[in-house]
Amino acid sequence: MSGKVYLVATPIGNLADMTYRAVEILNSVNRIACEDTRHSSILLKHYDIHKPTFSYHKFNETRVAEQIVDLVEKGESIAVISDAGMPIISDPGAVLVKKLIEHDIPFEVVPGASASVTALALSGLDGSRFTFAGFLPEKHQERINMITTLARAETTLIFYSACHDLEKDLADLFSVLGKRKVAICNDITKKFEATFRGVLGEINVPEPKGEFVIVVERGALKNELNNLPLEQHIEYYLNAGVTRMEAIKLVSKDRGLSKSEVYKMQLTDKK
Repeated sequence: MSGKVYLVATPIGNLADMTYRAVEILNSVNRIACEDTRHSSILLKHYDIHKPTFSYHKFNETRVAEQIVDLVEKGESIAVISDAGMPIISDPGAVLVKKLIEHDIPFEVVPGASASVTALALSGLDGSRFTFAGFLPEKHQERINMITTLARAETTLIFYSACHDLEKDLADLFSVLGKRKVAICNDITKKFEATFRGVLGEINVPEPKGEFVIVVERGALKNELNNLPLEQHIEYYLNAGVTRMEAIKLVSKDRGLSKSEVYKMQLTDKK
């Protein structure tokens, strides 16, 4: 008889944010898969939970996901937790869920604290529609491409950032998005929680430490850009740091045209 897998959200800073249901589930399963067993031991000890634990992180995700499937098929119930928040959301878990679905193994999600949603509430920006983008890529060109694509979204944008990346992330966001309103939330739910509000290109966070969530004002660039002459529209994206080929691709998306149509329009403008 098959067991079951539980994806359990954990506190993002304040241990008191653990839900009753999450504690009950962790006490009921046979084992707990942790992103970092040492980190999770603090939480488990706090709630007097004594269950065998094992590591499940991005470096062993595929192999351990297969082991979890095997254990569940033998009748065990497994809880999966990350260091903070919900597994899968900028954390391991997606590989496992895919395998569970493939093997028709039941699983439940036990919700809890969310850094992205909490930051959105703290920001004071529009919360009716938002896009969660997670961490920006490491490579510069990939970062710029990602931000440039998001620039056209008419939703509030949410990013995660580590303290050593914050300055670079803010600089790249400003280079593409311009002077949009921004809220930077630091160490949410922890003792020294802080929110800095201002404008991209002007805001400054003194001596950044800990984890950050960056919430950026929604834009309405699409219509404005489409009012530009074609070459200026292309130059907008070139100035953001993308290649000409990528800029033409983005312009074609903005204007609802094929790339070949944009190329033809360029040639016509140059005659």
